[in-house]
Amino acid sequence: MVHTKTTFKAFRVEEENEKFISAIKEMPFEALEEGEILIKVHYSSLNYKDALSASGNKGVTRNFPHTPGIDAVGTVVSSKSAQFNINEKVIVTSYDLGMNTNGGFAEYVKVPENWVVKLPEGLSIKEAMIIGTAGLTAGMSVLRLTETVKPTDGTIVVSGATGGVGSVSVMILKKLGYKVAAITGKETEKQYLLDLGATEVILRKDFEELQNRPLLKPLFAGAIDTVGGVILENMIKSVHPLGIVTACGNAGSIKLELTVFPFILRGVSLIGIDSQNYPMDYREQVWNKLANEWKLDNLESNATTISLAELSKKLNLMLTGNLKGRTVLKLV
Repeated sequence: MVHTKTTFKAFRVEEENEKFISAIKEMPFEALEEGEILIKVHYSSLNYKDALSASGNKGVTRNFPHTPGIDAVGTVVSSKSAQFNINEKVIVTSYDLGMNTNGGFAEYVKVPENWVVKLPEGLSIKEAMIIGTAGLTAGMSVLRLTETVKPTDGTIVVSGATGGVGSVSVMILKKLGYKVAAITGKETEKQYLLDLGATEVILRKDFEELQNRPLLKPLFAGAIDTVGGVILENMIKSVHPLGIVTACGNAGSIKLELTVFPFILRGVSLIGIDSQNYPMDYREQVWNKLANEWKLDNLESNATTISLAELSKKLNLMLTGNLKGRTVLKLV
């Protein structure tokens, strides 16, 4: 497959009179530099960073006009890389894609070879984007946690459980035989979380209102936190001795108000998960697990597929916390 077009469609965000406006525009192709590849994008997916970029958040994207989209999967149509050949199916997630480099909300994307993973056997192109950065982050969190904590050790608690990272974490843990307690701020989503595989659902306000003490009753063998703040504090205080807590988000707060007691008296480990710049060998390991022993049976049921024309509306819903599960953008 070699492209012969001169332009392609992209979701562009522009700054006009201190306001940010989005529209679908025709964009010209740029020449490939050494070590770059051009991918015909089949699917992208929606992430919170994409919603921030599309709203003009300068902490995510400094310069506009810009094409958001931190995820992309598709077919190589042109290559100046010895690692990737034309017609190979590939995945690109995170690094600088969609932040200050034009991203996956476009029919084509140009990227450096060291951002790219070959699509593993056992995973379809669409499934790769239902997983996306959110699922990859979930997989990284599960990998680090399960290196130490076993299903027989007790329940794993997951915060932000209706979101992209949280929902995939719940599904993977269920697949691996763990009992999962899902934390959510949405009382109406209890059945959704039970259907995903949670064995119990905890309301966020109840978890946040636990006593403000240096240590709490040990309730969980481990934890996956996606929000930060008081939720993460209480997770750390309430895991068993030698428990593992992974942290990948800070929407709740960037601050932690803790003593060292959980770490010294209980030997709790706090592991940060930075999916943006995570080492490639870990990425490949997680993608291969997601395509094989971690392969989820109900991926499609946790995803909504949209077109470019629907993208702006869905991004606004994500900003207000009203999007659940995974949303996949179809470009082919």
